[in-house]
Amino acid sequence: MNTKHIAIFPGSFDPITKGHESVVLRALPLFDEIIIAIGENTAKKEFFPLQQRLEWIEKTFENNPKVKVESFSSLLVDFCKEKNAKYVLRGLRNSIDFQYERNIALINQELYHDLETIFILTKPEDTAISSSFVREILSFGGDVTKFIPSKIEIKPIK
Repeated sequence: MNTKHIAIFPGSFDPITKGHESVVLRALPLFDEIIIAIGENTAKKEFFPLQQRLEWIEKTFENNPKVKVESFSSLLVDFCKEKNAKYVLRGLRNSIDFQYERNIALINQELYHDLETIFILTKPEDTAISSSFVREILSFGGDVTKFIPSKIEIKPIK
């Protein structure tokens, strides 16, 4: 049986960063399709509207047919089952990310035994970049150009 290797890259992507972009581009050779999935995180308040985040991600990967962009508001494992995805893709910046992501991966695998989480280390130059830092810089009127994908533009808030 020839099965497509589909990975879900979940997150809030509020906004997408160069680190996110790098993880996806480096994971592409491993999968037939990567679905970047903006999830509803009940613990976080969104900074940018969902539609804006979807558009930024679509623009970032517009020339790559293996990348799809969707949103979901269910358990990640249920979304993975719906999409026939057997892999979850996660980027790791540091050991704190690893501890947090490892626990989520173990719970997800308990809920969906066929699901594997694939961790990709961020490149050293992307290790300090996070969406929260980008939002903080923006909220004080700073320029975030060097931290976000080159195909998108985000204006400072002030």
